[in-house]
Amino acid sequence: MAASAFLFTACTNESTTTTEQKTTDTTVTAAAKPAAPITLTEVPASPEFPGAQLTMTSSTAAPAGPDSSKVSFTFNVKNYELKNQTADAGGKLCSNSDKGQHIHFILDNMPYVALYEPKHEVTLKKNTEHSLICFLSRSYHESIKSEGAAVVFNFKIDEAGKLQKAATPTTPMLFYSRPKGDYLGKDTANVLLDYYLANAKLGTDLQVKADIKNETTGATASFNLNEWKPKFIQGLGTGKCMVTLTLIDKSGTPVAGPNTTMSRNFTLAASEPLK
Repeated sequence: MAASAFLFTACTNESTTTTEQKTTDTTVTAAAKPAAPITLTEVPASPEFPGAQLTMTSSTAAPAGPDSSKVSFTFNVKNYELKNQTADAGGKLCSNSDKGQHIHFILDNMPYVALYEPKHEVTLKKNTEHSLICFLSRSYHESIKSEGAAVVFNFKIDEAGKLQKAATPTTPMLFYSRPKGDYLGKDTANVLLDYYLANAKLGTDLQVKADIKNETTGATASFNLNEWKPKFIQGLGTGKCMVTLTLIDKSGTPVAGPNTTMSRNFTLAASEPLK
């Protein structure tokens, strides 16, 4: 399914400056006090990839047992090289994949799977409905936000185990990408905050609220973002952390509809073993 089937208006540049309305709870335990309050900072400009395109070339399902199906997806990538290291990866000072550039495969807004080949298989229950977004990612996990670099595909697996395409929502949607997983040592200093938008253009009337918490220390911070740009989270310290992203309107009310809020847990540690 071509990415043109879904409109990614959020990638339009805006002249407004990102609004970061922050409230910080500085109460922490004595055991693991962060070095500084939690802040969001700008990510240095990343290489652009003019004409980078991702399309889905096939999606099929076949029964794989009495109640499940094996679902296979294949993709076509143009003007972008999977497995390459992004040119500025060495100086980005954040977590970077040694396997290079890849595709983020996000099924049902769960943690993404990084694809270094343009194909993937999953096993799903029969008689279930699903939403999928896939987009191109730099080697340090920052998404390519230009038009045509992502695919949104809604589908269901019917009672017979076959795949049926479903209608794609036209309401604003938000898909969580980073932070994710475990961060060690120097990778804890700049933790990438990134997400993907569909049918949405951030500004005064529509924003992303980022609630950030270190569950080990109790430190929290909240930011309202009105530009679709990656950020570095700094000052988290170490411990078990959580980020919640929510689409909100100009009054601060969460936007109704599918895929408008998501939380993810991740861990920061000075060294192994993770605690």
